[in-house]
Amino acid sequence: MRACMVAYTYYELDNRVKRYAHTLAKRGDRVDVVALRRKGQPEREVIDGVTVHRIQQRVINERASLSYLYKLLLFLVRSAVFLAKEQLADPFDLIHVHSIPDFEVFAAVVPKLAGAKLILDIHDIVPELYATKFRVSQESLVFKMLVKVERASGAFADHVIVANHIWHQTLLSRSLTKEKCSVIMNYPNTRWFHTRRIPGDGKEITLLYPGTLSWHQGVDVAIRAMGLLADRLPMARLHIYGDGTEREALVRLVAELGVAERVVIHGLVSSEEMTRIMASADVGVEPKRNDGFSGDAFSTKILEFMAVGIPVIASRTRVHAYYFNDSVLRFFDCDDAEALAAGILELVSDRGLRESYVSNAARFVQEFDWSKNEHLYLDLVERLIA
Repeated sequence: MRACMVAYTYYELDNRVKRYAHTLAKRGDRVDVVALRRKGQPEREVIDGVTVHRIQQRVINERASLSYLYKLLLFLVRSAVFLAKEQLADPFDLIHVHSIPDFEVFAAVVPKLAGAKLILDIHDIVPELYATKFRVSQESLVFKMLVKVERASGAFADHVIVANHIWHQTLLSRSLTKEKCSVIMNYPNTRWFHTRRIPGDGKEITLLYPGTLSWHQGVDVAIRAMGLLADRLPMARLHIYGDGTEREALVRLVAELGVAERVVIHGLVSSEEMTRIMASADVGVEPKRNDGFSGDAFSTKILEFMAVGIPVIASRTRVHAYYFNDSVLRFFDCDDAEALAAGILELVSDRGLRESYVSNAARFVQEFDWSKNEHLYLDLVERLIA
C-alpha cells in the first residue's frame, strides 16, 4: 500500500503524525508525509523509512486571523498540487489528512476522485480553537461558518478520527454520524517513551513544561507560580520548551517578575530529544486553562510524563477530569497561580507522594500504550482499503 500523511505541522515534532506514519512503514507500506519546514531543514528527508516532503516554511507568529488563514490556504494549495502530481505518477491508496485545519482534507480531491481512501484526523476541533485564539463568540457568524466547514470536511472524508471522547460527542452532535467517526487518542509510543527513573531529592528541582506557547495553555500561570515560590523553593527551576504566539509576552513576564534565574524558555526540540529531557525532570507541569477549547483539549504530554515515570501537576480542566483522577496526578484549580505554587511545593517536599503518583500512573498508562491500541488504526485502514 502507498499512503500519505498530510499535516500542517513539523513532522519531527508531532508524535501523533509520527506514530501513524511509522506504524504503516513498519509493516512494509510506502509512506510519504507532506508537512511544514523550519528554517535550515531540507525540503525532502527520509526518517525511519518515511519520506518527508516539507513543502512550506513556517514561523509560528500569527496574531491576526487573516495572516493565520493565509498560511493555511497557501499550504492547502501547495499540498493539493503535490498530491495531484503524485497521484498521476504513482497512485496513493490512502490519504490521511491531519487537522488543523479540517478543510485541508480538500487537498486530496484528485486522489479521492482516482479511488484513494481518505481519512480526516481531527487533532484540534477548529471552531472552538478559532473562537479561543481570536476571542470570538460561539454565536458569531464566523463560528457558525466554521461549523459548516467542519461538516463539509467530514462529509468529504471516508472516515473521521477524533483525538478524544469529549470532542467525539461534540462532532456527533453537530457534524458527523457515529458510523463515520471514531476515537483514537494520542497514545504514547513506548518505542520513544518508557520509564527511565523516579525523581530523587537533588539540590536543584527541575519543573518542566513542553508544548505550545499560547494563551490557552496557561504557561503564564506557571511562570507566576514560580514567582510565588521564590522564597519557599529557591532551588526550583522551570524549563519551558516550545514556541508559539505568546513567546514574547512570556519572555516579558519573566523579566517583569524578576524570575529570569528561575524560569528558562527554550526553543523547539525533536520529539526524541524531548523524551530525554522529560525523563530528567522532577515534576511535569500542565497549566492549561479551562476555556471553550483547551478545557476539552486532551494533553498528550500528561501520558508521556506518566510513561517516563515523572509525577505531574495539572489544572482540573473538563478533559483532564474526564480521563484522570487524584490518584494518578496532582490537580490544581485552573488559572490559579497560588494553587499551582502550593501543589508544586507539596509535591517536591514529599518524596513518598511523588512515588505514589508515579506508581499509580505507571499502572494507569499501561492501557494507553500505542502498541496495545495501534490495531484500532490498522483495522480502520484495512476496512477502508478492502
